[in-house]
Amino acid sequence: MAPDDNALTWPELQPSALWPTVETLQLWAQIVGKVRLSQTPWLNHGWHVTLGVTARGLSTGLIPHGAVDFEMEFDFIAGTLVIRVSDGGERRVALKPGAVADFYAQVMVALAGLGVACRIDLTPDEMAEATPFPEDRRHRLYDPEVARDYWRALVQVDRVFNRFRTRFLGKCSPVQLFWGGFDLAVTRFSGRRAPLHPGGFPNLPDAVTREAYSHEVSSAGFWPGDPGQAPAFYADTYPAPPGFDTAAVAPAEARWDAALGEFILPYEAVRTAADPDAALGVFLETTYAAAADLGGWGRAALECEEGRPRHPRRVG
Repeated sequence: MAPDDNALTWPELQPSALWPTVETLQLWAQIVGKVRLSQTPWLNHGWHVTLGVTARGLSTGLIPHGAVDFEMEFDFIAGTLVIRVSDGGERRVALKPGAVADFYAQVMVALAGLGVACRIDLTPDEMAEATPFPEDRRHRLYDPEVARDYWRALVQVDRVFNRFRTRFLGKCSPVQLFWGGFDLAVTRFSGRRAPLHPGGFPNLPDAVTREAYSHEVSSAGFWPGDPGQAPAFYADTYPAPPGFDTAAVAPAEARWDAALGEFILPYEAVRTAADPDAALGVFLETTYAAAADLGGWGRAALECEEGRPRHPRRVG
């Protein structure tokens, strides 16, 4: 595939155009994610509150609410947040520029009208600006075309991450979007307990961080960036073994970021590669191998060949 052809599947994400829309979408996603958080029993490492990539956008999956379940999905094709209840009820909230307070109010009214009213924590997590949702009257920008390109990128990343996930027999997370940091991530576990995490993430209780990092992990993810950082893939490990920051990883565009404490690979380097899937795949594999080898993971018992459609994993 020629680099120019990649735009058909791996869209260009211009940081200056992407960030205003992503910032708005992250705040909306926090409201939706906190609805799920308020109703769903805690699952290890916060996996019960994440969003998943769908054929139209991002979804909570089913959320329990007494006798019924409901689902909330950002539909970037139709440009709406769709709320569906298992009794047949449905409401839609338009995705458009405006105040977060207005979006919050519309979501709460829609939930109440469907009989699934919820009370949520009103403060954004892991964001420097922590204005409570009902008080956030600042006009927020939102470009539906930019949002669709971001989602189209997520579809590609989700596919490659899920292929990577099939090559691991040990405990491994789903591919999921954490609305706190707004990263789509996949995490492998060594099976051993980790030292108590120091915490310190902005506007996030340390107890949540410590539960998330209760066991040794090697994580990779996709982050859409901020005003000072272009969209990028990352890879990190906790606890970081000596030498991890100087490990040899690929492709050539990957680098260690001392400020972030993780390896970074620009999204643009993947998008414009001759084979984007291979470029991202080698980043996932080499950063995991560095974490596992330097950390003394029992790799032989944790890994397997990549999964193939209609082919059970060979045993014996």
